[in-house]
Amino acid sequence: MNKGELVDTVAAKVNITKKQADEVISAFLEVVTEAVANGEKVTLVGFGSFERRERSEREGRNPKTKETITIPATRVPAFSAGKQFREKVAP
Repeated sequence: MNKGELVDTVAAKVNITKKQADEVISAFLEVVTEAVANGEKVTLVGFGSFERRERSEREGRNPKTKETITIPATRVPAFSAGKQFREKVAP
């Protein structure tokens, strides 16, 4: 399902226009993205949590030359599924 299909489904389920559904979904995504970028954790009970995680510097290999390289430390977004979501997907 892409964003357009999500907008259509939400609009039909809540009985609002597609434009209104798109505005709500876009605002939700923007708020979650900004919060995680600022280091905050966003928790939606039953669905899951979005957070920023730190990845430490590590050693890797160039697959072409087999040369050892250092992969720098970085920050990455992460999602952890909530209990209800996990149970629904994998009963």
